[in-house]
Amino acid sequence: MAQNNPQAKISNGTLEGTFNTSTGVNSFKGIPYALPPVGDLRWKEPQPAANWTGVLKADHFSHMPMQKHVYSDMIFRADTMSEDCLYLNVWVPAKTTAGKKLPVLVYFYGGGFVSGDGSESRYDGESMAQKGIIAITVNYRLGIFGFFAHPELTKESIHHSSGNYGLLDQNAALRWVQTNIAAFGGDPKMVTIAGESAGSISVFAQMASPLSKGLINGAIGESGAMIKPTAPAMSLADGEKNGENVARNLKVNSLAELRTIPAAQLLDYASKPGNFRLAATVDGYFLPKTPAAIFEAGEQAHVPLLVGWNSTEVPYQAFTGGDIPTPESYAAKVKQQFGDNAAEVLKLYPGNTQDEVIKSATALASGRFIAYSTWKWADLQAKTGTKPVYRYVFSCPRPPEVNPGSTFTKLPKAMVGASHASEIEFAMGNLSSNKVYAWTADDYKVSATMQNYFANFIKTGNPNGTGLPVWTPNTNGSQVKFIDINVDTKLQPETDRDRYLFLDKFYSK
Repeated sequence: MAQNNPQAKISNGTLEGTFNTSTGVNSFKGIPYALPPVGDLRWKEPQPAANWTGVLKADHFSHMPMQKHVYSDMIFRADTMSEDCLYLNVWVPAKTTAGKKLPVLVYFYGGGFVSGDGSESRYDGESMAQKGIIAITVNYRLGIFGFFAHPELTKESIHHSSGNYGLLDQNAALRWVQTNIAAFGGDPKMVTIAGESAGSISVFAQMASPLSKGLINGAIGESGAMIKPTAPAMSLADGEKNGENVARNLKVNSLAELRTIPAAQLLDYASKPGNFRLAATVDGYFLPKTPAAIFEAGEQAHVPLLVGWNSTEVPYQAFTGGDIPTPESYAAKVKQQFGDNAAEVLKLYPGNTQDEVIKSATALASGRFIAYSTWKWADLQAKTGTKPVYRYVFSCPRPPEVNPGSTFTKLPKAMVGASHASEIEFAMGNLSSNKVYAWTADDYKVSATMQNYFANFIKTGNPNGTGLPVWTPNTNGSQVKFIDINVDTKLQPETDRDRYLFLDKFYSK
């Protein structure tokens, strides 16, 4: 073995990674955890990876999944895109205590299930590895490649299911971890899954699925759960109809023909508005019923949960549209959107001044987008789970940009808070890799706090530790508290429960 080139012997063969002398971290990139899902394996659940002889160089990121460039803040280090995308990346502390097994973090990227890649710098596992954790990012199929259901697919499946291929990819990666993580010094009994946005929705789904719940020992959700109105699963029958519409529009008559359509052509078709409805399916296999129903019945993974959302997930304009945020226009918009419930909404989300309108419309838009579903997840887990639930709100706003006027969206001046996805670099200890913002000492302080909470949780199932404000968990029947993560991080009592109970009533209809 060449000096500084670490090797690991896993079930499929020997890997050779790279060693970063400045961080003391070994990395193994582009490890295949399943066969390429191409040709006849398009729209099949992932199959075990093939063995190899000799040494596989695991020194670069593999192909990113098929996708369009949807989000300007997603910058990938992978330089190729392919259906052949089922690879993962592992970061391992080079120096470990003899005989001590390391805890494991498996991180699922966000991107609305249409974009994302495990090569993104903000998910990089090197900083977590420096804290004594094996960190893993996983590529999974996206869009029409990951969530296409069809009657013929259901018929050919031994499980009589179709549509959840991206989620099944994640499950296959978790099974890979159980089989192989010991080769890197990891503990298969100490695996925490985490993710942001679609990644958080994925964590919720993996906790719910009977296929995955025995493979995990902790869960972290950052903004999002598969609960109406945030990416709810549809029935298998609806998924199959969706698939039949796609086949009809593409003028193909069989599954075999669908599988011969070039990936780029399929991506172009599915990316046009109205052509493909993207949702997981209640397929009777990965999801025997809706994830929310699984949680309500207490049938989910009973593991510690750290979960939360950002203070300003979306700006007020997501509710008010192009209208000037006056009390009159806000009241009219509420009446238009909520009809007979308008009076209750205006009581819960008052708008008597422009500033109040902006605050209320921000909270309402953020709740409807993703905060409510995340709140519901925390609430369900506290009620029917048997392990602690640690809730947070991340409220540290990003600093000004280094070069103002770049493509990144600024928050309106009247609204200060943390926008959607802005916590990722803080939580994963990767502020310095994002060159867009002029990070301050305060930002690094917030990042240290958040990352230490996450690292402690990954190691012990409890985020608390030396030098950190005490974070008490939520249990059924107790007063709900959450940690507000900012420059002055502190524990707070829940004050907006009535808002979420209203949305719960509204979305549970």
